[in-house]
Amino acid sequence: MKPSELIAFIEQHQLIEKTITIERNEFLKTAGTNDTNIYLVEEGSLRVFVVDKPDSHREEERNIRFGYKNNILVSLDSFLTEKPSEFTIQAIKKTKLKIIPKERFMNFLNQDENHLRIWVKILEDLVIQQIEREKDLLTSSPKERFERVLKRSPQLFQEIPNRHIANYLRMTPETLSRLKKS
Repeated sequence: MKPSELIAFIEQHQLIEKTITIERNEFLKTAGTNDTNIYLVEEGSLRVFVVDKPDSHREEERNIRFGYKNNILVSLDSFLTEKPSEFTIQAIKKTKLKIIPKERFMNFLNQDENHLRIWVKILEDLVIQQIEREKDLLTSSPKERFERVLKRSPQLFQEIPNRHIANYLRMTPETLSRLKKS
């Protein structure tokens, strides 16, 4: 199921509880908190990151995922376990989100076997995305990482600032700029 089909399906079944708008740089979720909502990005963009503490003198944010128009975003570990997550979700620009609470979503899933199949498909897609992300991190060449992400998510380069993409790809903004030019 394509993301646009999934969003249409969610809207058709009236799973959205409310719509919110968060301002640029505002946090949707902070590390150490629970968040069991599913978010549909209507407009704007967000980043999901963790704070890496390689030594006691400094902290570094590590972008691990982005959300932009027609994406679904969820703090999956918190959603599944209902425990705090170390993920932080922050708006990169003013963002409008539709919210589906976990309880409403789970009630919907349990109404029909076909709904459960859709959930399995969503989880399968998330696992595949995570595998692709791991490949990106394990690929040694910045050029290979850039090409893989460009092929998989060309829209990313129109929606997300270069400094965040460079962080995601584990390279300097200058390296990303050179790769984009070549």
